[in-house]
Amino acid sequence: MSKNQVRILALLTLAAFVLAFMITNRVFFRMDMTRGRAYTISDVSRNLHREILDVVTITYFVSDRLMYAHPLPAEISDLIREYAAHSRGRIRFIQRDPSRAEITQEVEALGIMPQRIQVVERNETTVATVYSGILIEYLDRESVMPVVFSLETLEYDLTSRIRSLIRNTERVLGVIVGDAHKDWFSEYALLARELFFAGFQVRLIRAGEEIPPELPALFVLGGTEDLDDFSLFQIDRYIIDGGNVLFATDGVFINVQNNFEARAMQDQGLLAILANYGVIVNQAMVMDLSALNITYQTQNRGFTTIRTVRYPQWPAVLEEYANREHPITSLFAGLDLFWASPLEPVPPRGIEAEVLFTSTEHAWLQTRNFETNPDFILQFEAELEETRGIKILGVTLSGVFPSAFEHEENFEPRPSRLIVVGNSNFAGSFVQASRGSERNLDFIIKAAEWLTSDDDLINIRSRERLPGRLDRITDPQRRDAVMTISRSINTILIPLGVLFFGVFFVLRRAKALRGHSGDI
Repeated sequence: MSKNQVRILALLTLAAFVLAFMITNRVFFRMDMTRGRAYTISDVSRNLHREILDVVTITYFVSDRLMYAHPLPAEISDLIREYAAHSRGRIRFIQRDPSRAEITQEVEALGIMPQRIQVVERNETTVATVYSGILIEYLDRESVMPVVFSLETLEYDLTSRIRSLIRNTERVLGVIVGDAHKDWFSEYALLARELFFAGFQVRLIRAGEEIPPELPALFVLGGTEDLDDFSLFQIDRYIIDGGNVLFATDGVFINVQNNFEARAMQDQGLLAILANYGVIVNQAMVMDLSALNITYQTQNRGFTTIRTVRYPQWPAVLEEYANREHPITSLFAGLDLFWASPLEPVPPRGIEAEVLFTSTEHAWLQTRNFETNPDFILQFEAELEETRGIKILGVTLSGVFPSAFEHEENFEPRPSRLIVVGNSNFAGSFVQASRGSERNLDFIIKAAEWLTSDDDLINIRSRERLPGRLDRITDPQRRDAVMTISRSINTILIPLGVLFFGVFFVLRRAKALRGHSGDI
């Protein structure tokens, strides 16, 4: 090859690089090799341009200092750029540093609040005030994501908000706190926060208050002993008129203020109407080998001892015990329950019942003498042999439900969707007793989406897989065997493999050097 040909080839290569760089401003491409393509937006998000009549502007307010300190903001920017790239000009992306642009007050007035984080620069740790929030604008409407520090549900959050803006609809969810001794703002504070970040506006409805028929969905949390006939009449009317409801209810009362004393619930009618709709909530407690730990104090001769034991009455529902065919649990990440009651589907004619999730086959029940004291765990097993087996813990019901009350003659029933979970504590403050709050809250948001019939949004959220449990193997012998194999691989096989390849390459190189010296 002549020198002129080399120069021409070099110039052409340089020109190709320049053209490729220029094209990147117009064409977005990213190779995503993760399982489930977690970093690629779904078809629902790619096709939003079909619904957008004007331009949607997404502004990512992020501090430059945070961009330099952590890789997450760049990944967030990439995801939003992918929206713009697939929108055919209908979505515009802007990224701004509020401090550099001197608009911190305006940004905070929108609801995007500063966060304080530790930053390591030049071997020094300092505390920096940074921003990471998103503003979505369409026509005269806007939606704000105050804090964005995760990719786990970002696509779901963006797509659901964009869709609400372009359709000019509000994502409203009604909530009835059925237990008189519980308060929404204290007992369900984590749930309220998660619903807010998911874009839902919560409308609190007092027991007995008329439920607006246009309300997309309703949560009834507890209420076995406190919802009277008039309150249940309003709920029944809402369901018969096509309303969709999640019931999180209990068959056994636990006095959390007094040593977890337990007794069967005195049903005021809620369990009866659920049986009328097609699911029996049994007045029993489910126990399982797959369970959470409980930490508690004991007094012995004036000394306080803190103990942590596995507590079978707090079942940890595992991923493999979920219905993979249902949108809510298609990629189920697990669930933590606290003194749950078993369910028995008995759907009337025309009602479709589906099991969402169950216990393991190592579960059993307490049906008579309810003992909750972790010091007396041996007494938990009094009914083990006669009640051992898989227990149903979550059910969905769909169809035109038979009314539990008499309504006016011209009242025409319409199809509805119901979800029944045999536990109210899984949505409340008890989720802080474990590290499973993300799993519980994720399930509840998916349930809300299914009740409001946005199945495609459930599919987006299902793609963002949450980490699975490390203690999912409940059989002790199997778990010990897996741990032994894991230790052997990590402490013996991998080091020996590295040593073997190192020796192999050294010997091969020495042989090659000897061959070259012989040629000389």
